[in-house]
Amino acid sequence: MRRGFDCRRGFDKEPGMAIRDLTSERLFIDDDLSGGVRIQLAPPQAHYLTVVLRLRSGAKLLVFNGRDGEWVATLAETHKRGASLEIGERTRAQEGGPDVEYLFAPLKRSRLDYLVQKATEMGVARLRPVITDRTIAERVNSERMRANVVEAAEQCGILRVPEVNPPQKLDEALDGWDPARRIIYCDEEEQRADPIAALERLGSGPLAVLVGPEGGFSPRERERLVGKAFVVPLSLGPRIMRADTAAVAVLALVNATLGDWRPR
Repeated sequence: MRRGFDCRRGFDKEPGMAIRDLTSERLFIDDDLSGGVRIQLAPPQAHYLTVVLRLRSGAKLLVFNGRDGEWVATLAETHKRGASLEIGERTRAQEGGPDVEYLFAPLKRSRLDYLVQKATEMGVARLRPVITDRTIAERVNSERMRANVVEAAEQCGILRVPEVNPPQKLDEALDGWDPARRIIYCDEEEQRADPIAALERLGSGPLAVLVGPEGGFSPRERERLVGKAFVVPLSLGPRIMRADTAAVAVLALVNATLGDWRPR
């Protein structure tokens, strides 16, 4: 699945990391990866490589599974019923990322696609849709969300692929919440304190980010959220943002203060 967004800009290198090749085709596969293994591709992946990209036997590409790092693979054979890959050498070890879960009220289709893609690019560990009092799009296509996660990872050189949880009511999520994981709650009514200073006071530890639906949280939900000791209300400034914009803004703040954007 390819919808047009593209992170490829050639070779990139972060301090202490192997060079990332962002020009070669990358393919996510579920199989375990190791040198010398031959993997039979699923029909949709075989169709993409051989029909859409028009690759032929002997073509090279990069593959990853979110667990075993990134590997060079050779298109070993193609036939009417599919294709197979021969796994070569590993180009990058598996990378981790910040222990941040992203909780969000589902949005309408195209905006939800955007939100999922950007949250993946921002390095979240898990996507958790929550149904709130004012959620409009209550039906969630989990398979489509997973496809957007994979596409973003393929195109942006990402090795960690976030989990996609089934939708859950916000009240149920709060009832079963582990208080050791603090929730950064984007609150339109929070006084406009410095959000960076507020986040820096949290220190290390597992986190979650919660962004509400169009129209915001209901008074009942807000009262319950601010009453929880593990919930940290956070202002995103003087302007009201759309939910998908707020997702990018708050995840950027978290990565810059508590995540892996800071130099080690």
